[in-house]
Amino acid sequence: MLRTDLEFSMLPKLGTRPVRWRIADGLIAYEAAVETMEREVAAIGEGGDELVWLVEHPPLYTAGTSANAGDLVQPDRFPVFATGRGGEYTYHGPGQRVAYVMLDLKRRRQDVRAFVAALEEVVIRTLDMMNVRGERREDRVGVWVRRPEKPLLPDGTMAEDKIAALGIRLRKWVTFHGLSLNVDPDLDHFSGIVPCGISAYGVTSLVDLGLPVMIADVDIRLRAAFETVFGETANDL
Repeated sequence: MLRTDLEFSMLPKLGTRPVRWRIADGLIAYEAAVETMEREVAAIGEGGDELVWLVEHPPLYTAGTSANAGDLVQPDRFPVFATGRGGEYTYHGPGQRVAYVMLDLKRRRQDVRAFVAALEEVVIRTLDMMNVRGERREDRVGVWVRRPEKPLLPDGTMAEDKIAALGIRLRKWVTFHGLSLNVDPDLDHFSGIVPCGISAYGVTSLVDLGLPVMIADVDIRLRAAFETVFGETANDL
């Protein structure tokens, strides 16, 4: 079935102010990021302006609410943080763009599945601007890239690698956590976990796919893609 732009639209109601767009300098400690999100989400819930916060973290693993302890293969490799977002184990580290998306869905569309699909659509459109075809899968959250140059999977299907992960949480219809897009992280760092509990598929990045891009280049495209799905943004001063 052909999907339409309207299906992925999370444009705000009339009169909603632009989403603040903030880019962090340097590596942000995970605990500090969570504290900031908690503070911002509380303010947004009281009527404050929405926010997208772009960060990079030092190497770490996070465990979502569905995490299986057996998927933490190397528990002593990097710090591990339990988090209230949905999903399983994920890796964050330098070279990976993390976008913490803090929106009030009461001002938009109170539909969690539509919100997740909209975040996937932002990543897919971002990748499309760099001539990379990202795809969603009904049985696997995130964005995937086909790898025809790799051996077929045991079931005879084409190999696929994950290039972006999603994990969200809502509080009174205000979203937090968000997505992570692999630009140029150390892909070996993913070997310390079973990413998102899925062992049959690999992990890739834009640089791994042969695109010598910088995170700043990706940020420009990410913002443009976000605006087509979620609406206007403004620099957060």
